[in-house]
Amino acid sequence: MKSRLMLAAAAGALLTTVAIMPEPAMAQTKPAASSANLSGDELDKAIAYFANDSVLPFHAPDFTRVPDAVYLPAFEKAMAVHNGEIARIKANPEAPTFENTIVALETSGRMLGRVATMFFALTGANTNDTLDETQTLVGPKLSQHGDAITLDPVLFARVKAVYDNRASMSMTPEQAKLLEETYEGMVNAGAQLTPAQKEQVKTINSDLSKLTTDFSQRVRAATVANALVVDSAAELAGLSQADIDAAAKLAAEKGMQGKFAIALQNTTQQPLLPALENRATREKLFRLSLTRAEQGGPNDTRELIAQIVRLRAEKAALFGHDSWGSYALVDRMAKKPETALGFMTDMVPALAATQQREAALLNEMIAAEGGNFSVEPWDWYRYANKVKAERYELDEDKVMEYFQIDRVLEDGVFYAANQLFGLDFKKRTDLPVYHPDVTTYSVFDRDGSELGIFYFDPYQRPSKRGGAWMSNFVDQSYLYGTKPVIYNVLNIPKAAEGEVQLVSFDNVNTLFHEFGHALHGFFADQQYASLSGTATARDFVEYPSQVNEMWATWPSILENYAKHYKTGETIPAELIAKIDAASKFNQGYDFGEVVAAALLDMKWHALSVDEAAKIRTAADVDAFERRALEELGLKVDLVPPRYRSNYFNHIFSSPAGYSAGYYSYLWTEMLDRDSRKWFRDNGGLTRANGDHYRATVISRGGTMDYFEMFENFAGRQPDVTPMLEARGLTGGGIEPSGEPIMEAVGGK
Repeated sequence: MKSRLMLAAAAGALLTTVAIMPEPAMAQTKPAASSANLSGDELDKAIAYFANDSVLPFHAPDFTRVPDAVYLPAFEKAMAVHNGEIARIKANPEAPTFENTIVALETSGRMLGRVATMFFALTGANTNDTLDETQTLVGPKLSQHGDAITLDPVLFARVKAVYDNRASMSMTPEQAKLLEETYEGMVNAGAQLTPAQKEQVKTINSDLSKLTTDFSQRVRAATVANALVVDSAAELAGLSQADIDAAAKLAAEKGMQGKFAIALQNTTQQPLLPALENRATREKLFRLSLTRAEQGGPNDTRELIAQIVRLRAEKAALFGHDSWGSYALVDRMAKKPETALGFMTDMVPALAATQQREAALLNEMIAAEGGNFSVEPWDWYRYANKVKAERYELDEDKVMEYFQIDRVLEDGVFYAANQLFGLDFKKRTDLPVYHPDVTTYSVFDRDGSELGIFYFDPYQRPSKRGGAWMSNFVDQSYLYGTKPVIYNVLNIPKAAEGEVQLVSFDNVNTLFHEFGHALHGFFADQQYASLSGTATARDFVEYPSQVNEMWATWPSILENYAKHYKTGETIPAELIAKIDAASKFNQGYDFGEVVAAALLDMKWHALSVDEAAKIRTAADVDAFERRALEELGLKVDLVPPRYRSNYFNHIFSSPAGYSAGYYSYLWTEMLDRDSRKWFRDNGGLTRANGDHYRATVISRGGTMDYFEMFENFAGRQPDVTPMLEARGLTGGGIEPSGEPIMEAVGGK
């Protein structure tokens, strides 16, 4: 739920929506500003900007109007305004009604929403010291502000009065859902706790806000500090000249002229590992990644983890739950931790067998090349790529030559949206953006009307967090008369000036994926912003974006965008067939690292209060992680989690975030693969199918039960079989249990 009521408490949680969640970057690209440098009049004008909707088209944000130093006083002013709005709701002498209480809450806090929307977009995509400092200061204040509202007994009494009278009220389904979400949101925040328990919740929330912000910033600093530095280009043999030049430039920027530096990316595996010929260099880079925030000193995150896990368990216990996982899954599609755990652990036997089989193949390749060693994690992708190339004759560099970024976006992603949904796009140059790399487009619906605005920010830079994500600058709402303004952020390495910007096939998938989220937002069809578009359960929100990936290799779409950047030749069908076949290879690692991370997340958040209390030191954190990973039954010595605990930003960098929720990527992949089967069985890429999918799924927002939504689309409950087949995991030790998934979670 993203209502104005809950916004303050959740303001730091951007909608991060890819297989790699954003991770903060450290360096700044624009100078920090100070409010001391602004006159009182300038400060007042900048703060006043947030008092009303932007006058730009569709109320798009005007980044030229707000200096960085204004955000902290703007947050303070907006919270004061919000408090006044809440006070008026509480003081209303009329009996509580849906309009004067529930809708009034929904419409409160709009100024705070405008400030938070722009601010957290910047801290994610173009941060600097001033913004970072503001985030550190404002996080606890937002937490306290949100608690003061959600735990207010007078306010809750009004909400409860409306909720208790719901049977006698005439409401639309969306109104009923808003009432339910508002009431349950306050209950789950602690509205029914005793006064003493409420104070405990407030203290825990404030502490979690501080600790998780600290975690995020320490990981950011550790990621920057642990860049691989080598003395000679020879140690980087195998990299392209462009990569070597970039390494020399980074080292120079770090004050190490004549050396070479490779920055760490957010995941455990590093993109350049497969190309590095020097095994010692590979190992050093990998170990820097694996241990980046557990080396002692100011960037070590392990004691923060112990405190975060302990506080979450204590908070869950206050609500009568035996673990944070149980508390966190109350509003998820899976409902119970046991369902999510069972869903994942059922895959482990076949996955472990696949890892063992693939490791043997890699060792054969190593031996064939004369190597006198067994595969280690820093070797895995190098030799997996060699086996893949030999088996499927797939040259990743040659594949990239067919994917030029502008064509992928405009002739691929946009074209697919046109063919499936009737959308059209027009680039515009009149909107101010937060970085020169950002481009904007008007989006036109199937009837020719303007649907919204799309911002595209594709390139990696030091001021941007890692990964890729989507969020809204403006939410769709009939109540406000607003249409969606949406942005996609990616981290594609930028080509040298003057060179053609090519992208890997993985990044092609990411473009389609993120735009799937954008479509989910653009097709929102709700009265209330808090139920609009991507305001869905964490284990549902990835589903539409994953489905959109299927069109990346749909023949008619490929023919339109996958053109060789020199010859204009369309990518050969046999090359696509090789890509498809090769995608089923290396699942031992590709799938294994995600499963391991998801299970590790659940292990941390299945701890009871007493169990969590025993984990206090860095050594305790190490011991728990080691024990948890060993229990998985996977080859974690060869295939470590996609994120180890010490840099697992998904689950430790915000008060809730993806904690007890990383399984969502796997859960929604099940829905995705089953939906792809439906599309293929019903004629594929047609307007009729697109209109049906839009009507039943991606226009529904968070207004209805998710199993019912899926059934309206597919005509049945979801089936795990297509996912297992796509991963190559059927017939190798795992088969569908036959138990309907909806029954496993207790029905609708």
